[in-house]
Amino acid sequence: MKMFIKLSVASVSGAVVYLIYNVNQTLRKGMGTLEETNKTLEEVRNAVHGLTDESKQLIHSANQLTTDVKGKMGNVNPLLESAQDVGEMIHNVTHSMKEASLDATKDRLSTPTAPPQAESEGVQIKLK
Repeated sequence: MKMFIKLSVASVSGAVVYLIYNVNQTLRKGMGTLEETNKTLEEVRNAVHGLTDESKQLIHSANQLTTDVKGKMGNVNPLLESAQDVGEMIHNVTHSMKEASLDATKDRLSTPTAPPQAESEGVQIKLK
């Protein structure tokens, strides 16, 4: 029976050693994976910081461009208002000319005129 206990203790201790070996290997692989994950996270952080800086510069440039466009639009507005005024004047002149033309046509139509004189000359045809 003593031998059976020694064998049992030896097999249990062997199983424990095997279990510890496997847990150790798993933990090592887990540590390697965690190290790679940390490196990846650091790269992502650096990339995000770089994008943040670029985004800030882009927003700053967009704000400058917007300010510039607003200034130029302010300079163009008087020109557009002048063009509108010229368009209104041309419309008024055209409208006045139409009314004058219609009035002249009405006056001409209401004044009696003599019928055109028919010419008495005949048409001559020469034959060869």
